[in-house]
Amino acid sequence: MPFEKIQPEKLSNGVVRQIEGLILRGILRPGERLPAERELAERMGVSRPSLREALADLQERGLLVTRAGAGVYVADVLGSAFSEALVKLFATHEEAVFDYISFRRDMEGLAAERAARLGTDTDLKVINAIFAKMEAAHLKRDPADEAQLDADFHLAIIEASHNVIMLHMMRSMYQLLREGVFYNRQIMFKQRTTRDGLLDQHRAINAGLQARDPVAARAAVEYHLTYVERSLFDQQKADRNEAVARKRLDHELGR
Repeated sequence: MPFEKIQPEKLSNGVVRQIEGLILRGILRPGERLPAERELAERMGVSRPSLREALADLQERGLLVTRAGAGVYVADVLGSAFSEALVKLFATHEEAVFDYISFRRDMEGLAAERAARLGTDTDLKVINAIFAKMEAAHLKRDPADEAQLDADFHLAIIEASHNVIMLHMMRSMYQLLREGVFYNRQIMFKQRTTRDGLLDQHRAINAGLQARDPVAARAAVEYHLTYVERSLFDQQKADRNEAVARKRLDHELGR
């Protein structure tokens, strides 16, 4: 008969499964430090030897890393999404920027639709809280905080879609955005009118989500990213026109 006696599970296996689940669902993020060994063992209700065994297993599989004198951290698992050579290629070819925006429009539109249907009340509260912070940051002259919250807002929507594959894929894409590989939002959105328009668009996205209207949420995301695409195109065109104008000025001044 194809039955076997049920074996009691080692405590370390339970620890492994719990930490794996937290990483998989994006609750523990790349670079995040785990609590100290004593505290973590107490929180999880296991002995320190069992905890050490579990952490060693996770480190061996590349999910955790130990930094001498600093503790145990979630590994930078997003770093493997794109090779260094491909990242450099993205950064030097303009067409990659617009393909990136097109990809985001498709993926984030779907994520917003799913979040409106599948997100929990707590998910929507998180999104709403981030938008409130965006409104406060919008009053500052320096757009840096608002740009960071912009990324956080979109990632919160992806998290609320409850698709772990999409979550990790889009986090890697946003990491490249933060590093300025695709475009620098602080430069592109430096005009006050542009920032006002962007905030209104995020307000519409948030309204669709809070109303749990999948169609409105997706349409608002797609409109927003089409606007970003057009704004970036216009900014690049303006930069090229300025370069030509400077050459004309240099020629007139005999430089």
